[in-house]
Amino acid sequence: MRVIGAIIRFIGNFLFSRANREFLIFVSFLGLSGVFWLVITLNETYEREIPVLVRIDHVPRNAVMTSSETDTLHVMVSDKGFNILTWLYGTVHRPISIDFSQYAQVSGMGVVGMNDLRRKVLDELPASFHVGSVKPDRLVFYYNYGERKRVPVSWRGNVVPERLHYIASTTCTPDSVTIYASRARLDSITTVYTQDLRYTEFHDTLQVDAMLAPMAGVKMVPDRVSLTFITDVLTECHIDGIPVVGINLPPGKVLRTFPAKVAVQFVAGMKNYQSLSARDFMVVADYQQFKDNPTAKCRLSLWKVPAGVSRPRLEVSQVDYLIEEQYQP
Repeated sequence: MRVIGAIIRFIGNFLFSRANREFLIFVSFLGLSGVFWLVITLNETYEREIPVLVRIDHVPRNAVMTSSETDTLHVMVSDKGFNILTWLYGTVHRPISIDFSQYAQVSGMGVVGMNDLRRKVLDELPASFHVGSVKPDRLVFYYNYGERKRVPVSWRGNVVPERLHYIASTTCTPDSVTIYASRARLDSITTVYTQDLRYTEFHDTLQVDAMLAPMAGVKMVPDRVSLTFITDVLTECHIDGIPVVGINLPPGKVLRTFPAKVAVQFVAGMKNYQSLSARDFMVVADYQQFKDNPTAKCRLSLWKVPAGVSRPRLEVSQVDYLIEEQYQP
């Protein structure tokens, strides 16, 4: 108890010493001046853009909203600072209600004009607010009665792995979504796309949760997909033993090349390379290219290259050849 009493006496002596008493008086006056400054400041008139929620109500059960049922207006108001702060942070705001049946049109679109929208904003805001601009100046919503179709999903953007890697395959889950829109819009849409993706300098498998890019008057279910980008290491590859095939030869003629088989060099992913063979490539010598100007060598061309192979080139582009007449009984 004596220790506690000593502590209390020490604190009392510290607070009520002459120097600290002057400091407390200074802090008190500073606080009072701050309060007076705040009151005077908030009593002035300010202009501020405030958000006002709008909701479409009384939607029939057989109607599907293909645009958002809730939207936000940006309203420029002016009033005393205290009133604006009270409305922003001191009250619960109810969305402005738009009656579906009052504005819905046969075309599958509803339009709330500028005058009606402004009137509804004025009814919701305090009477002391002076309302300036309302953005947007009209509200448009879309709906249909269940017309829909299934369309594939594709990604777009810039997805580039780090150097010496490439994207070996991409999976999208789900790979298609259901869209609801007017009949004309449904007929015009064949694919929906993700919002632009921006991923670079990665080397491991990349998984992305991507939102679908919104389209006016179109509802997508679901509105997001999961994308997986599987990477592989690029490597210089070589495959030998690809036979040379003669094409466009007249009946009874046979092309012999020396050598009969050639090699190809290319760049591919390591996993892809392990599954490739000479049968996946096709090298041809076109008789039409050298029949009129016979030389000692004929030119070769790569006619078939498997998917996932880049920068393919033949180790030899010309070979010796011989045209033989095939015996026909």
